[in-house]
Amino acid sequence: METLEETELCFPQLLNFSCVKTKRPHFETMMTYVILSSISSLTALLNLLVIISISHFKQLHSPTNLLILSLAVSDFFMGLLMLFQIVLIDGCWFLGDLMCSFYQYIDYIITATSVGAMVLISIDRYVAICDPMHYSTKVTQKRVKICVCLCWSCSVIFQSLVMKDALEQPGRYNSCFGECIIVVNYIAGLADLIFYFILPITAIVVLYMRVFVVAVSQARAMRSHITTVTVQGSRKVTAKKSELKAARTLGVVVVVFLLCLCPYYCVALTGQDNLMNASSAAFVICLYYFNACLNPLIYAFLYSWFRKSVKFIVTLKILQPDSCEANIL
Repeated sequence: METLEETELCFPQLLNFSCVKTKRPHFETMMTYVILSSISSLTALLNLLVIISISHFKQLHSPTNLLILSLAVSDFFMGLLMLFQIVLIDGCWFLGDLMCSFYQYIDYIITATSVGAMVLISIDRYVAICDPMHYSTKVTQKRVKICVCLCWSCSVIFQSLVMKDALEQPGRYNSCFGECIIVVNYIAGLADLIFYFILPITAIVVLYMRVFVVAVSQARAMRSHITTVTVQGSRKVTAKKSELKAARTLGVVVVVFLLCLCPYYCVALTGQDNLMNASSAAFVICLYYFNACLNPLIYAFLYSWFRKSVKFIVTLKILQPDSCEANIL
């Protein structure tokens, strides 16, 4: 009987007060540990490479790359947060109620900043493609830095309000020892859904639809070598080829982001999370976290500067004097 309790209970010494462990075959549990650990490590490593690349090389200090840097920072922390999901594989939380609330709080902040970064990237591409003449004056490094700081600050403040109850009384909704449950009240949850899903996703889709239409028309104009000039300030200017390429690359990032996050938020929106089986819930959560690993892979395939900077880092050339002045682009 003692052996049975030790294998089924999170805290066998607490008997009736302990949560029950989720029963899974040993091989399945070990494989899950290995896969999640690998994804977590890979996510943190790849995003760290993006952070080092953009921070170190001066050629990469552009407004667009500052937004990518902000996204990489949030994705880096998302990779670290996956380690907490590994703790929850057997359905037991051993880190205490306070750590449970703090983990969920950081998770909410990181998700909010990722969504905010995607909106800023969409705005950046919209201005670059649809109003290239005024892009350099409208989108400056100083303005982008301010926007990024506001994005992070607003996320912290907003999520502090959403998670107020959980932070003030950690573990108030737990029914047994070893459980990690956060319940957000209806109004706060609705506000979070509106401001960090419905409105941002709508803005991203509308902006990129406009970018796509303009980019296609400009690509046709570039192929046929047509230059349209009108009088005074209404002069139409075609976006640079590099800007169009950046729009395509970041468009892929945005689409992948939507595909990974929409299932998670759709479950929250419909309130059907209680009806999902364990496999479906695990898939939605893994997809949600895996997005953070995909962004650097997209950069690796579509951005030559990222591949070059990674070579500098891996070969330790980055430690050489004046390496920050290296020609990466």
